[in-house]
Amino acid sequence: MIRFESVSKHYPDGTVAVDSLSLVAPSGKTTVLVGPSGCGKTTSLRMINRMIEPTSGTIWLDGADTSTLKDFELRRQIGYVIQHAGLFPHRTIVDNIATVPYLLGWDRKKARARASELMERVGLPQHFAKRYPAQLSGGQQQRVGVARALAADPPVMLMDEPFSAVDPVVRDQLQDEFLRLQAELGKTIVFVTHDIDEAIKLGDQVAVLRTGGHLAQLASPGELLSRPADAFVAGFVGRDRGYRALQFEPAEHIPTRAEETVALGQPFRGTGDPAGWLLVVDAERQPQGWLNARGVKPGTKISDELLHRGGTLATEGGSLRSALDACLSSPTGRGVVVDADGGLIGTTTATDVLALIESQRDRPTSAPVGGGVRA
Repeated sequence: MIRFESVSKHYPDGTVAVDSLSLVAPSGKTTVLVGPSGCGKTTSLRMINRMIEPTSGTIWLDGADTSTLKDFELRRQIGYVIQHAGLFPHRTIVDNIATVPYLLGWDRKKARARASELMERVGLPQHFAKRYPAQLSGGQQQRVGVARALAADPPVMLMDEPFSAVDPVVRDQLQDEFLRLQAELGKTIVFVTHDIDEAIKLGDQVAVLRTGGHLAQLASPGELLSRPADAFVAGFVGRDRGYRALQFEPAEHIPTRAEETVALGQPFRGTGDPAGWLLVVDAERQPQGWLNARGVKPGTKISDELLHRGGTLATEGGSLRSALDACLSSPTGRGVVVDADGGLIGTTTATDVLALIESQRDRPTSAPVGGGVRA
């Protein structure tokens, strides 16, 4: 657990970066610091490992006052990931990951074995081991940075906008990988971002800071969206809060209907749907897209080129947001519902999902769906 107790950072020129910050980052959970530029997010993060010394107040790490610990003792307990990975350009990937174990006196064989294990864990192929950072993409470099921070198995991780320098598609992949890793490892993580959507997706709790380093609100993502503390938080969280809050409400007992299907690669033999839509599945009955049968001649082999793939899929037991989005994004208006293995269960409609939302409206706020995986 990390605890800020009336922590402030004032600079000689009179600038107040952080002002009497008090909050707790629980053990095994992800606490995200978010807010506009100049609100003290990164300063707060760096005060934890004393890269920046607080002016006043106390930061506690598992009951120890961090100001009483030697710098190197403190930092051995903390992994640190920054925006551009900060890799050593002259070292191979395996040796970059093994940096901290080397500093701790591990022998080369043990350190490289640990690095190899972590490459697999963060989704890097083993043949990357002898490459250099310049030979990897930005997203791959960030994976190396995460692996390096995990190398000595620290109980605490500090992450300073680690995914902000990559393109949106890669960023989404890295966020999903982060959630997977955290579900496995259960580290105590403090994560800085300027992106409220990233904060909501990744955080078990979110601390919104206002300019001047004041804590505006500390809450779970669902509570932040449904009950912002004041006008500043409401404005920062942005529009569509009601819709986005649905991602923290489980879709219990989605009503589904059987859907006429055809297998990909099989000949088209017509459809009973007056609108001409047919759901296409693969050999494992996993939905692949919709076929607009109008204009398709009987006997035509159903190929990828004929499919409409715009619709998203809702997983049984997932969130109300994913269920509603599946309906709204479908070219037919029928949202496709699948089981945990991706197999087709049936379809639902926006009317059904909205009725489900109404029926759950008066229930207590639910925990994040999937134990932290924001679907």
